Amino acid sequence: GCVCCSVRGDLIRTLGQLSSQRKKFHTILLETTGLADPAPIIYTVQTNPKISEHYRIDSIVCLADCKHITQHLDEKKPEGAVNEAQQQVAFADRILLNKVDLVSAEEKEAVKTRLASLNQFAKVIETERSRAPLDQIMGINSFNMDSILDVDPAFLTTNEEDKLEHRTDLVMSVGVQFEGNLHAQWFNM
Repeated sequence: GCVCCSVRGDLIRTLGQLSSQRKKFHTILLETTGLADPAPIIYTVQTNPKISEHYRIDSIVCLADCKHITQHLDEKKPEGAVNEAQQQVAFADRILLNKVDLVSAEEKEAVKTRLASLNQFAKVIETERSRAPLDQIMGINSFNMDSILDVDPAFLTTNEEDKLEHRTDLVMSVGVQFEGNLHAQWFNM
């Protein structure tokens, strides 16, 4: 299902189950990959009392592939669909600009300028091979709902007429079948 429906329900259910064990852990890291618009997750945490009384959003971190991010930012989506790359950059407090070693200095600066045009407030942290300084992305208390509301005052209001059409036809998966053993380390080269 789509992020708006199935993942939101799973998130509420899972965080609700974990709340009874809240003293056993310090942080929950939600990784949404390139497929997810962060807005429904933010909305869920901010507006659901069962979640917001036990949890808070520390920061929104976006991992951007320096070599390919422009292609994703320029991707044309069908009417009613959001560009997830743009949304992730726009909502981020921190942007991990990864694979900076694979582009020229000029290309990197052009990407940083483009990212700043979408989000002038996010701190850009350059990385290679996704090695990020954890002290710059976790436990930093950089999320600020007021800054989202400054840009979109209606973010926390729901209006049935404004809901986006669910385009589940845009979500695809691929399965591969083969004989023999699968060694996960081969995928981590």
